Order: sequence, then structure tokens, then C-alpha cells
Amino acid sequence: MTEICLIDDDQNILASLSLALKSEGYIISTFSDGLSGLNSLREDNYDIAILDIKMPRLDGLEVLQKLRQTSNLPVIFLTSKDEEVDQLLGLKMGADDYITKPFSQKLLIERVRAILRRSKEVKDLNNTDSNDIIKRGKLSLNMSRHECFWNGLPIKLTVTEFLLLESLASRPGYVKSRDQLMSAAYDDDIYVDDRTIDSHIKRLRKKFKDLDESFESIETLYGVGYRYIKE
Repeated sequence: MTEICLIDDDQNILASLSLALKSEGYIISTFSDGLSGLNSLREDNYDIAILDIKMPRLDGLEVLQKLRQTSNLPVIFLTSKDEEVDQLLGLKMGADDYITKPFSQKLLIERVRAILRRSKEVKDLNNTDSNDIIKRGKLSLNMSRHECFWNGLPIKLTVTEFLLLESLASRPGYVKSRDQLMSAAYDDDIYVDDRTIDSHIKRLRKKFKDLDESFESIETLYGVGYRYIKE
């Protein structure tokens, strides 16, 4: 059974969203503040987390920051329309997606299904005996184990980051438009804007630059897209 951690200080959202997700067959644990939610995320084995940004004790960004120190669990943010800076910051910190309030429960459920499906595909690959590895200079991607290495050192990537990097590294030198990258990382029926892709790419670059300040393999072609350049 799929287990979801839902964190929001709005009791109406907790009640209505919990009911909607349970009707889809998911097991839901709800928390009304960031600290309680984070403690549960650390102790229990969830498949995905849905959390608000503005919360007492710990806000959503703080929860994500602490969670990413030890886990790549898929995360969806719930945000208000006036929180654009926080939305982009959340993506840069490693969130997989965000939904703007007020939102359609049907849309959120579709986003949850899409991310869970991608996560399951990665886990299924981990259970195979395949040794499907992409090597591009210092970069090594083990597709069957969802592992990324730079110059022999491991880098933790979220599912979305891994799929974007795979798309770029699979054809070094070829430019991938943002639409092509969206298709690689998201289902066809899920729309994300250009800034979402840009934020994920910035997050990818930062992870590599934290390990190697000279990293320049992901090139931006302004107005066109991105391409991977083999070191």
C-alpha cells in the first residue's frame, strides 16, 4: 500500500485532501505543523510527502531542507499564489513539484500518481540485474540502481533530477528544449512551466559544483534549452 505524509496547518485542507486521497486507496498520515511532520518522515517509510510552505514550528522549506540531508523522498509543495519566490526556492532545494492554492483535488491526485509512477519505475529498475550504465567523461549514471557518480564520487539526486540528467547525458552535444526535458521528467498530461525546469537544472548544477567547482557540463543555450557537454 502506498503511504503519503500530508502536512498542512489548515485543518480543512487536511480533512478534505486526506479523504480524497484515501478514496484513491492511499494510506494517509496527517500533521498540522512542520516539526511533527518531519519527525514522522524520519521515522516512517513513506512513498511521498505533500506539505504546505507556511506552517508553524517549521515551515515547509525548512522541512524539505532537513529531509534532503538524509532522504530523496518525492515531495510536492502546496503554495499560495503570492509565494512565487518560495515556490522557486522549494524547487531549487529539491522539491519534485508544487501545486498553487486554491487547487483542484483531481489535479493534485494526478500529480501524485505521476510522481509515484516515476518513483516506482526507478525502484523496479533497482530490482533488476541490468547493468545499464551511461558514462560521459567524469559522469557515470547507473540506470538500474538510480545512482549518479562524478569522478567516482556519489551524488544524491531526486527522481526528477535523475531523469533530466539522463535525458541530457544520453545525447551529449545535442540541445534539449525545455519541452523535451518536460517530456523526459513528467507525464504527457502534466504541465509544468519553463521556470520549473530551470529550477531543477540549477539544483543539478549546484549539486555537481558543490563536489567540483569546475563543473560546466550542463550548458544553457538561451532561448533554446540545455545540452550536456562531455568533460
